[in-house]
Amino acid sequence: MPDVRLASPQGKWVLLTTVLGSSMAMLDSTVVNVALPRIGRDLDASLSALQWTVNAYMVTLAGLILLGGALGDRFGRRRVFVVGVVWFAVASLLCGIAPNAGVLIAARALQGVGGALLTPGSLALIQASFHPDDRGRAVGLWSGFGGIGAAVGPFVGGWLVDGPGWRWVFLLNVPVALVCVPIALRHVPESGDGSAHGRFDVLGAVLGALALALVTYALIAAGEGGLVVVASAVAGLAAAVAFVLVERRRPDPMLPPDIFASRLFTAVNLVTLCVYAALGGFFFLAALQLQVVVGYSALGAGTALLPTTVLMLLLSARSGELADRIGPRIPLTVGPLLCAAGMLLMLRVGPGASYVADVLPALLVLGLGMVTLVAPLTATVLGSVSVVRAGLASGINNAAARAAGLLAVAALPLLAGMGEEAYREPAAFDTAFDKAMGWCAGALVAGAVIAAAVVRRPPPDCKRPECLRHGGVTAPPLEGEPVRKRLGQSGSAGGEVAG
Repeated sequence: MPDVRLASPQGKWVLLTTVLGSSMAMLDSTVVNVALPRIGRDLDASLSALQWTVNAYMVTLAGLILLGGALGDRFGRRRVFVVGVVWFAVASLLCGIAPNAGVLIAARALQGVGGALLTPGSLALIQASFHPDDRGRAVGLWSGFGGIGAAVGPFVGGWLVDGPGWRWVFLLNVPVALVCVPIALRHVPESGDGSAHGRFDVLGAVLGALALALVTYALIAAGEGGLVVVASAVAGLAAAVAFVLVERRRPDPMLPPDIFASRLFTAVNLVTLCVYAALGGFFFLAALQLQVVVGYSALGAGTALLPTTVLMLLLSARSGELADRIGPRIPLTVGPLLCAAGMLLMLRVGPGASYVADVLPALLVLGLGMVTLVAPLTATVLGSVSVVRAGLASGINNAAARAAGLLAVAALPLLAGMGEEAYREPAAFDTAFDKAMGWCAGALVAGAVIAAAVVRRPPPDCKRPECLRHGGVTAPPLEGEPVRKRLGQSGSAGGEVAG
């Protein structure tokens, strides 16, 4: 039984290590969008290159995060966590010194691999290290500090972009890793899952990531047309089909198809796809809109977007309590509709827009929608399957959210008619942004309809989330047990960190 007490020096070191590690990945996912206009100007990058700057990271992270959790269970959570932190830091260094957009995109893909290794391990280390009497408080502190980090991330990112330069958005990860790794090696106990067995589903992970990468490429390059684009789309769909076939036939799949036998689990993941496609597209384009069209600095844009994260941090726990009383159907219906209203209010944000009269109301409504839906969504995912599969269910839901976000970043500029130089032309970008907000609002309404039609209350004895506060905006929080019975599933360590 884990026996580290929170009040002990070792307990404080364990908490610090996990906060530092998770903050690296969380901050990176929130601050890069703010830096995109400056990256584009400095590297003479096209809009498609900026899309890939975001999506290269998301492709490898979404495709490999389930495998990362399984590796930690098998080879030791501290070991894999430390490898992930070092990998992430080295890739961040490559991002920071990238001489051109191509190198930056490749380094971002490597960052995603590191994120897939460290992200599942952060909360898992807390769950596996702390005494059961202290675990709830430790998770609460970890979640709260993570939310604070997510809240200050855009502000810090904007300050770095306007001050030392956008490269420091990435280089800042290096000193954080230099602090995190020695503490982890010295003070964090090693843990693993002795019941983990069988082969890793490496083929499934590769096929999943390949399908995402090829489809993303086809969407981003679709405006150019040509045989390569068509071939990429066909190959991506073929890889997706192959992924499904492999998962159905493997004795130890990364994503067991029978988990979707739960109608509730399938419905909630469809809602997740709709919601996080809209949110991923919004946060990618909103940072550009505020800088390119409204004329904000990077610091101004980062600060302007803070209300959504602050609302998530302050109110998500209360939202979860409300959903426990009334059930998830109403929150998962009302939440996306509020988010859709917030995005439609963003249509007022154009040249000369007032922050107080135009930007802030839209972000407050959007933030309230996110508060309303995120905690109930996590609880419903966990409650829709058996307790022993809660970690797997949460990991699948988190990966689905990230995949939805990256596909939205790839598809929205195409759907909105953005050209390669759109972010250099304020009038053209403003017109396309309005169209994109319409698409995002439509996706959210679709999610609300699915929730209203299918989502019902999980059974009363289902597993409840441990992460009650959530400050991230790119994916729902991951949940999981540190030691879980596999029931034949070696890849069921979906992940254990709020992301």
